[in-house]
Amino acid sequence: MAQQPKKKQDVETTGHEWDGIEEYNNPLPRWWLWIFYATIVWAIWYTIAYPAWPGIRSATTGYLGFSTRAQVAENIAEFEARLEPMNARLAAADLNGIRGDSELEGYAVSAGAAVYKTWCAQCHGSGAAGAKGYPNLQDDAWLWGGTMEDIHYTVSHGIRNEDDPDARYSEMPAFGRDELLTGEEVEQVVNYVMSLSPVNPPVDASLVEAGAEVFEINCASCHLEDGTGDRFQGAPNLTDAIWLYGGDYDAIRETVWNARFGVMPPMGGADLSEAEIRAVATYVHQLGGGEAPE
Repeated sequence: MAQQPKKKQDVETTGHEWDGIEEYNNPLPRWWLWIFYATIVWAIWYTIAYPAWPGIRSATTGYLGFSTRAQVAENIAEFEARLEPMNARLAAADLNGIRGDSELEGYAVSAGAAVYKTWCAQCHGSGAAGAKGYPNLQDDAWLWGGTMEDIHYTVSHGIRNEDDPDARYSEMPAFGRDELLTGEEVEQVVNYVMSLSPVNPPVDASLVEAGAEVFEINCASCHLEDGTGDRFQGAPNLTDAIWLYGGDYDAIRETVWNARFGVMPPMGGADLSEAEIRAVATYVHQLGGGEAPE
């Protein structure tokens, strides 16, 4: 391919050539270069003015003293100041009167939903339907009671934790692990318990009768003679279809053999204010399983 002779005003090439095609060395537009230089200057100023350079323990603070944490804290404080009158009203209200006050209940449910999603959803699920080992808060099966006072107390003090001396407490013996029952007796009582519930039939129906006797001697004091449980002792109803850890043979045998010991932390004190506790109690109570005061 013949090359055309260069004119004097032609742009110089970079020296790269491929199959007779040369690359011109065109300069960048001046406006583009000035913008590029300006961004460099701006970036240098920004790293000096704002927190930027990481250190061993923290980043440089910048001469403007800007802090996103401080800004967020300021915004939170502003909103808390706006809500303070309603929070004070909620904290002072009678627990059983909250749901009778449409304005206060609406605020409590809305605020309680936010508290729930922050502090409770990790265990009880975003929709409060629970999970294995974490109760469903939408039904009406309450181990410790489902009135506003009961829920308020449970949220405030928790269950079986070591942080609050007023926590709700119950403990099921590990009948197999601690050799309170023989292996045969465990098999018998597991089959009897399965016969009480509509979830799964007994694995061995021939052991049910003997299991009833084992149950009466060792389990009826908490779960009652008919197996309907005593929620004020934290002993669940064994005759329904609700099983916190599962209602099949293996799950029930594990419960009888090693026992269960679920723990709920106390939310009162440093974690939640009284208004927040009342708000989340109201939110949980209105989900569908809340009970009227006795």
